[in-house]
Amino acid sequence: MAGAFPGDRPIIYLSIWPMYTLLKRISICSIVIACSGLTASGQNIIPDGAKPEVFTQQGVDSTSNQSVAAFLPDGKTAYLADGTTIYFTKKVNGKWAKPVLAPFSGRWKDWDPTLRPDGKRLIFVSNRPVDTAADQNKPQKNHHLWYVDRISEDRWTEPKHFDAPVNLLGFNDYGPSISSKGTVCFCSRNRDGHKGMGGYAARLVNGHYEKPEMLALNGDNEIYDPFIAPDERYIIFVSNNELYISYRKGEGWTQGEKLGPEVNNGKGNFDPYVSPDGKTLYYSQDKAPGILMIPVNIPAS
Repeated sequence: MAGAFPGDRPIIYLSIWPMYTLLKRISICSIVIACSGLTASGQNIIPDGAKPEVFTQQGVDSTSNQSVAAFLPDGKTAYLADGTTIYFTKKVNGKWAKPVLAPFSGRWKDWDPTLRPDGKRLIFVSNRPVDTAADQNKPQKNHHLWYVDRISEDRWTEPKHFDAPVNLLGFNDYGPSISSKGTVCFCSRNRDGHKGMGGYAARLVNGHYEKPEMLALNGDNEIYDPFIAPDERYIIFVSNNELYISYRKGEGWTQGEKLGPEVNNGKGNFDPYVSPDGKTLYYSQDKAPGILMIPVNIPAS
């Protein structure tokens, strides 16, 4: 559990000198037990020997323009962005089929799809005009967060715009993710008087979103693409082009811990996403041949 350190536990002192050897053994065991309660570091969530692989689909000559992979709960349907268009692919007989255009995408620039853990809502970034725009054939200047709700199988509602305080006129929002509680995380530049790119979390309270709170996950460094876990126990994010993980600590978060060299290899990373079963990290990387995936072991608590 985050924040659980050896100093948090009571220490029992034995004063009988002949028991010195026994005391040493007890102390060593206590240290081992105490350390076992510590949260796994970012370096350690990737198994030894694991290497990134490319998320490939049949009938696709090149996946180099793909980014982001978001899955329905059964892990058999994935939504992804190919450039600025959203597609979906299905797993058939153990292989991923050729992606098909998502019914809500294709006209405007759409990307960064993410799914609520129950698979009933998909959030994405788009430059499509809002309903109140005078010209419905002209893209808006800002890139905002939109969502569609699942009707059945591959059918979705018409896209709906997140109103203020999530989307704000004059500001762009990117890299969304959503928890089971409905908390939406995203990144935005120069928002609310803060300079540079920052991570934000908007909580859903009584059916309405509160003003997004800034996520201070890595000191004063910029935060991109915050992926929040379904149960909100961790956030994986990008800072200084590298992937980090931060764990829930009370009402706040621990400072981010850098993931290992298996993913942080000097190339720019972005768009982290963890599979529904919590066992695979998907992410994009500069000059990579497609969306990358690697096994992870993220502690349950």
